[in-house]
Amino acid sequence: MNNVEKLQRTSTFPTLRVESAPNSAAHWMYMHADIGRGVRPCFRTALMEDMWAFLTTITLRDAQRQPGQLRHVVLASDAPAFNLGGDLELFSTLIRNNNRQMLLEYARRCIDGVYHLHTGLGGDVRTISLVQGDALGGGLELALSCHTIVAEEGVGMGLPEVLFGLFPGMGAYSFLCKRVSPQLAEKIILDGNIYSSEEMHKMGVVDVLVPKGEGEAAVDEIIRKQQRSPHAYLALNAARSIAQPVGYNELMGITEVWVDTALALGEKSLRTMDRIVKAQERLSKSAAA
Repeated sequence: MNNVEKLQRTSTFPTLRVESAPNSAAHWMYMHADIGRGVRPCFRTALMEDMWAFLTTITLRDAQRQPGQLRHVVLASDAPAFNLGGDLELFSTLIRNNNRQMLLEYARRCIDGVYHLHTGLGGDVRTISLVQGDALGGGLELALSCHTIVAEEGVGMGLPEVLFGLFPGMGAYSFLCKRVSPQLAEKIILDGNIYSSEEMHKMGVVDVLVPKGEGEAAVDEIIRKQQRSPHAYLALNAARSIAQPVGYNELMGITEVWVDTALALGEKSLRTMDRIVKAQERLSKSAAA
């Protein structure tokens, strides 16, 4: 348990464990709270709906925001993995059925979420991803959408979609290009390699690297530090949105390319997806046991 005093939320989000500070200045959202039932730690529709529903409940209207009131949202995981990415089982079904509408709707829900996180839930929130297990594909895209990435040593991070002929289409390119050069972003995407958190830190993708087991304490310290200068970090949110914007239309335009690319995949690529799903299922059953 981290050092920030928290209360367990009474709201029910079956796929999440959510803890909030008594003053609601910090919210910790642990994905995959249902991992004990052997579910795959990926972006299943139920998980996305719970995540975006919770974020909606803590998003303030403009009239509710007060000068100097800085809040924090931390994304973490109850599973051994942070998040293994998109729901490949669903993808393969929709692609085989040539169901563009549902595939695009799934992608749009992803974009809605990462855009909301990237823009600080309207501007008064600093978002932090705490990566204590592997963050792959869409899982890494989720982490990249946050203001700060804290990773523990020894975890894998990467965008392996090229292995089945696809590319990460829910923000990876846009968010990576704000952290590294476009050339390096393309290399990370097209190589499909799984990098260690240490390698990602050296490249500038991970902001804070800590020994295993020290992630929560590191996030606590970041929150304490930023809360000592709330006006500065709120202003930085505003400045970032001006100087380094990632627009919603940009994200949606890229994800539509992703949808069209996915629908063009052949059976060989889909069989690769199926094999990855089976590997994820074995991992989940092992974790549940």
